[in-house]
Amino acid sequence: MRIVLDAMGSDTCPEPEVEAAVQAAKKWGDPILLVGRKNELEPKVAALQPEPGLVEIIHAPEVFQMTDKPARTARKKATSSMAVGMDLLKENKADAFVTAGNTGGALVNAIFRLGRIRGVKRPALSPAVPVATGTAIVVDVGANTDCKPDYLLQFAKLGSLYASKVQGIPEPRVGLLSNGEEEGKGNQLVKDTFPLLKNSNLNFIGNVEPKEVFAGEADVVVTDGFYGNILIKSSEAVAKFLVEIIKEQIQAGVATSIGGLLAKPAFKRVFAVLDPAEYGGAPLLGVQGIVFVGHGRSDARALVNAIGQARKAVENKLLEAMQAGI
Repeated sequence: MRIVLDAMGSDTCPEPEVEAAVQAAKKWGDPILLVGRKNELEPKVAALQPEPGLVEIIHAPEVFQMTDKPARTARKKATSSMAVGMDLLKENKADAFVTAGNTGGALVNAIFRLGRIRGVKRPALSPAVPVATGTAIVVDVGANTDCKPDYLLQFAKLGSLYASKVQGIPEPRVGLLSNGEEEGKGNQLVKDTFPLLKNSNLNFIGNVEPKEVFAGEADVVVTDGFYGNILIKSSEAVAKFLVEIIKEQIQAGVATSIGGLLAKPAFKRVFAVLDPAEYGGAPLLGVQGIVFVGHGRSDARALVNAIGQARKAVENKLLEAMQAGI
């Protein structure tokens, strides 16, 4: 299996990408195609001394910056690491593409260079978020801020296929994010989408509020990109806030410090569950290729986990399932 890793994507690139490429190549024994500025990458890869052939450097002179305008830059920077990596996927020289770069840039490049799956109206960014029972897929979290009911119906189908194929859930429970559980609650988009999901062949469980989401009552949570993005960012911010408060209170006195030391293993496990790096990247569902997008602040561990998710998607033929399903 050949996975492409965008070496110029993260906020601190290319160090995390180089480290992740070497770690992933050693872990799975398959080559990683590291795309970026060759003169910068070669000495950094050589310093980590991977086995010959496990990390292949593909030269791409341009960088898609976080501040770049997606549509305009995607046309102008045809030799960016993101564009060159997507082209390798399009030309069947690779099986999946992973980046921690500009999310809008990844979306636009994927549409321009790979195209949408036939019948797909809008691709969707769909991360796994930690919930009480494991994880839930939230579709969409920012690729489409303005949506129509039929977009959300397709998001539900794509998310359900991902949960089934990659996460191994036979009949994923699909919930529609709303401000109330009862049918008829929500804004006009939610009200118009509800009957479409209800009459579909999906395992639709109705509206879900955030409390149901984090209780693990749905495997797939459907929403537009605006509210999905707010849900994700709010949950990450609250998790970070609680972690800081707990640390502060543990260190506030001798007794709590001793108790904190005794409970340290448990805290480590909790922090691991809340750490976005644990889940790597989010799949961009609906394009003609396996594409995963990670946080700009991704470290090597996050990128290795994203590569692992991309591998699972390829192994379980997610692309073929989406093509057939839509």
